[in-house]
Amino acid sequence: MYRSHTCGELRINNVNQQVELSGWVQTVRKFGAITFVDLRDRYGITQLLFNEKFNNTLDNAPLGREFVIQATGIVLERSNKNPKIPTGYFEIEET
Repeated sequence: MYRSHTCGELRINNVNQQVELSGWVQTVRKFGAITFVDLRDRYGITQLLFNEKFNNTLDNAPLGREFVIQATGIVLERSNKNPKIPTGYFEIEET
């Protein structure tokens, strides 16, 4: 199995759960020591958070638009929420 949840299925009540997602990279936004990736599948979009630990790996093997990836991480409540999308209240921190 490539995922435990779909990108559109998670909600705020999933905070602190470990999840596996699979999908296509929609956007990559790099802000110094952290990187945000919007991962999408046919059910929705979920934001991934790559902390300092993974930034060197991403620098050596950058993600591009439409790359297919599998991500494992912990669901965290976002400090800067996006009420425009159902998954805008949390993000997945890569582990």
